[in-house]
Amino acid sequence: MKILYSHRIQSHDGQGVHLESLVTALRAAGHDVLVVGPPAYAKAGLGKESSGIARIRRLLPGFAAELAELAYTIPGYLRLARAARSFRPDVLYERANLFYLAGAMLARRRRLPFLLEVNSPLAQERSAFGQLRLRRLARWSEHRVWRRADRVLPVTEVLAELVAAAGVARDRITVVPNGIDLAAFPPDLDGRAAGRAEIVLGFVGFVRDWHGLDAVLRSIAASRDGPRIALQVVGEGPALPGLARLAVELGIEGQVHFTGLAERDRIPGLVAGFDIALQPAAVGYASPLKVFEYMAAGRAIVAPDQPNIREVLAHERTALLFPPGDAAAMWAAVARLAGDAALRGTLGAAARAEAIRRDFTWAGNARRVVEMAGQIQLAKKDNG
Repeated sequence: MKILYSHRIQSHDGQGVHLESLVTALRAAGHDVLVVGPPAYAKAGLGKESSGIARIRRLLPGFAAELAELAYTIPGYLRLARAARSFRPDVLYERANLFYLAGAMLARRRRLPFLLEVNSPLAQERSAFGQLRLRRLARWSEHRVWRRADRVLPVTEVLAELVAAAGVARDRITVVPNGIDLAAFPPDLDGRAAGRAEIVLGFVGFVRDWHGLDAVLRSIAASRDGPRIALQVVGEGPALPGLARLAVELGIEGQVHFTGLAERDRIPGLVAGFDIALQPAAVGYASPLKVFEYMAAGRAIVAPDQPNIREVLAHERTALLFPPGDAAAMWAAVARLAGDAALRGTLGAAARAEAIRRDFTWAGNARRVVEMAGQIQLAKKDNG
């Protein structure tokens, strides 16, 4: 199958991991995939957006920057149309972005099956964080694209409900969560130092204040019983400087390690070095990539007990879950695992087995995408 993949990603972060992992899986399955997106994406470094785009965001007032996002639909559409003329795709797959109508326009004009991946309700998200001025226009553009898609692919059931509430029929919504490459996480991979005395609690991702890692540091400092616990943070983010200062203030800088950004091929080895893997907080509709990495690595997981997390993890079976925002309960789960190696092993093995059983893999996602595209193709032919 020939798949035209459309996106408007500007930075090499979790979005880029999803894009590149799915494209790699589609190609590995024998499909021809042409990726069309902003030229700036190829120039952006790991975890960074294009310097030119960042400069424009700083210089333009909020409403003007949003109008510029909408205006980008025009060059985006022209780029997609040129690619479609030469590539002659069987299907158009797009990663949804706010104010971006190019894929919906091209799919309608060329009568292409249109699959739309939705990772968040961006108009709602940006409004909540005060980063959106043209709210009505944003909601209109987002919902219009959702309703134009032949199949909408939200990453969680929670997000699927938001898509349905915007007027998309449930039979046109299929949940496709994030995934992992199991081959990158072999079951015998162990990055933990033999005979070490401390328990390593690990976190992977972009670190924000709302993750609550400051509470983890305070709990480490206050811990008097049980084994010594160290925290390893893999990634960067605006919360890191404050966490580093807090570690020094608490006198636990020797127990807190910041590795900074890590290339994707290093992540399996780093996660394999964790005794306990932490998801301290999660956006309510997200499909956290780190959770699938923790599962694939067979780590004992501590995560918040909320609907989107329960779509993937089960308390006392594949993880220990705690009430969201309850730092004391989170630490109680960590302390329980720190003192019980057998429970760590049982939960970790069950988590990996669950990832395999439910096929939480990029290869599985690629198969599902191709199956849906084929079904839509047949339906369009039957309808003339």
